[in-house]
Amino acid sequence: MVTLFNNLQGELRLNEPLSHYTSWRVGGTAHRFYKPKDRQDLALFLAQLPAGEPILWLGLGSNVLIRDGGFPGTVIVTAGALQDIDVIGQTVVAEVGVYCSKLAKKAAKAGLSGAAFLAGIPGTVGGALAMNAGAHQADTWSYVTNVTTVNRQGEFKQHQPSDFEIAYRHVKGPVDQWFVSATFRFDQGDAELELDLIKTLLKKRNLSQPTNQPCAGSVFRNPDNDFAGRLIEATELKGLRVGGAQVSEKHANFIVSDTTATAADIETLIALVQQKVEAAQGVHLTPEVHIIGEQP
Repeated sequence: MVTLFNNLQGELRLNEPLSHYTSWRVGGTAHRFYKPKDRQDLALFLAQLPAGEPILWLGLGSNVLIRDGGFPGTVIVTAGALQDIDVIGQTVVAEVGVYCSKLAKKAAKAGLSGAAFLAGIPGTVGGALAMNAGAHQADTWSYVTNVTTVNRQGEFKQHQPSDFEIAYRHVKGPVDQWFVSATFRFDQGDAELELDLIKTLLKKRNLSQPTNQPCAGSVFRNPDNDFAGRLIEATELKGLRVGGAQVSEKHANFIVSDTTATAADIETLIALVQQKVEAAQGVHLTPEVHIIGEQP
């Protein structure tokens, strides 16, 4: 029988506060927390976890709300860990801990076109793969040619996009397999033009979104042929507050938190916005943010 957590090289902690690892800066503790040294260390760790152990993967902790009661299982953080990235011709191979902004800039400097939209996504490659992140009429999986996953036994597997159900902000694949890396293919372009485009997109993002406040990106998915932000603003909800959480005055589809906000404040505000928009506009907004964990 395998002894638990033998020969690991990463960082293993118990009862780790998850507010340090989420972009809202809220959330309870993880029963077990692990930051792997590399993919082989990750595989070794997974193989030694108890069967059926709940697992939560975090990159930069955007697009996720972890409740104040924390997560009763194992949290694996890839940001700052699985960060290998290589350019080979028109392809970029990136591990899941690579920041989306780094992938965009790496591709641009190599004279590749198509990755610029990723520069404004506040997360990692893993998160972008898991939710098919997108912006500016582009999305992640349009450029994916294959992915590598790892399962609970620590075995690596190769997959094609056809092995997954992919839609707007939705990706569903093999059970108990998690992304480790992906290969992206982009068009040939001009490095200077691509780098200028990234600067333009980032400037536009900074002007229109509350990037200087704790938030998790867009809270709601855009309904068909409409925008969640427009519906929220039309319902006059900008500035609506619950405790330390507030609908952003800058962009209505963002909720920002101050130093007093709790996950419960944010979750309550999400539900309140849904109720008010549905009552006023007749549209039910679906959260893009994943709400995870237990109530205190």
